[in-house]
Amino acid sequence: MTLAGAGVTPEAEVHPPHSRGLDRHNNNGVRIVTGRLVIVGAGQAGFALAAKLRALGDSRPITIVGAEESLPYQRPPLTKKYLLGEMSFDRLLFRPEHWYADNNVEIRLSTWVEQIDRAAKQIVMQDGSRLDYETLALATGSTPRRLPPSVGGALEGVYVARDKRDADLLADEMRPGRRVLIIGGGYIGLEAAAVARHRGLEVTLIEMSDRILQRVAAKETADIFRSIHQKHDVVIREKTGLKQLVGRNGHVAAAELSDGATIDIDFVVVGIGVAPNDRLAKEAGLEVGNGIVVDSFARTSDPSIFAMGDCVELPWDGARIRLESVQNAVDQADAAAEIIAGGDQAYDPKPWFWSDQYDVKLQIAGFNLGYDETLLRPGAREGAASVWYFKQGRFIAVDAVNDAKAYVTGKKLLESGVNPSKAILSDPAADLKQLLA
Repeated sequence: MTLAGAGVTPEAEVHPPHSRGLDRHNNNGVRIVTGRLVIVGAGQAGFALAAKLRALGDSRPITIVGAEESLPYQRPPLTKKYLLGEMSFDRLLFRPEHWYADNNVEIRLSTWVEQIDRAAKQIVMQDGSRLDYETLALATGSTPRRLPPSVGGALEGVYVARDKRDADLLADEMRPGRRVLIIGGGYIGLEAAAVARHRGLEVTLIEMSDRILQRVAAKETADIFRSIHQKHDVVIREKTGLKQLVGRNGHVAAAELSDGATIDIDFVVVGIGVAPNDRLAKEAGLEVGNGIVVDSFARTSDPSIFAMGDCVELPWDGARIRLESVQNAVDQADAAAEIIAGGDQAYDPKPWFWSDQYDVKLQIAGFNLGYDETLLRPGAREGAASVWYFKQGRFIAVDAVNDAKAYVTGKKLLESGVNPSKAILSDPAADLKQLLA
């Protein structure tokens, strides 16, 4: 295993053609290629692909290239339990260091890919070295959108929340009594607000849309979470954008808002969405839309190159979408591993998501894209509720707030393709089990 620092080890710069591996046959006698697989990206999808291939008994040479200095790790707990000091970083690692050597997975850290040479079937590293591949997998993830310098985005004290470095910087800032401005009322912003309040900060959250969660959830779900945050003394200002951050000695000190107000702040967390990391694919001439375009087998427009996770645009329910979730990254990587190992099963996404804020757990089954009707159902216990989404009369998703029964029921209904009875859903006294009869 190579744990490279600023670059790669000289003896591993180029793998000669014969080191790409050999051919073999699967259990059905089908010839499959076992040449070198290079995975660009050491996040959830990249690790899941390598781990699944080894679980399938696939022994082809695998190299993972990652820009961070850390071994692959879970990201969701970074801005929750890790930031709160409730979980050490080593507990976030998918596997300890010896796993990679034990499983013949070479991992190159603190290095990145500058170019894909499709004609030569090589990737070009930032130091100019090259690495041969027989199969290439792009698991490059996404990058948080940042504020432009024109509104103060280059000032010190302006952060995004994506990786370990971001979490460590935020941990130093989040001290009781300090004032934070959170820009963006999506799940990232709301989760940041919850952590900041837990650590005793004064929190103001602004959202330029009409309401929080405008792009991702129904008004009913937004109303629930607005109320939760207001009960925890978060100041939420909707229909309010940022006009300008004001600096003092190079560090952010205040924010001028679009409603004319100016507030004093100590730092800023920006949660205004992410952009797919598709530069490599685009420059290599692969088809790119809202991310790297793949088919239902995770293949790009080049049959030797696969892509998965946050960076891809994939087919789903007659449309093309990009799913930003850990679940999709893992499931799509697992499906791609099966294909690479000689399988022929298409990936059929079954979206689900979650968000933890304070003592509230939001579980989402399905994808509410294009919904035209919602139904709010109170839960069996205080504070529990669910929002059911329909599109042209068809059930497509459910948001379950501290309501595991609603989530599990909704998920089963979606998997079976059964439309729930709206009469039962509208009756708080009705048992949801009736929907599965």
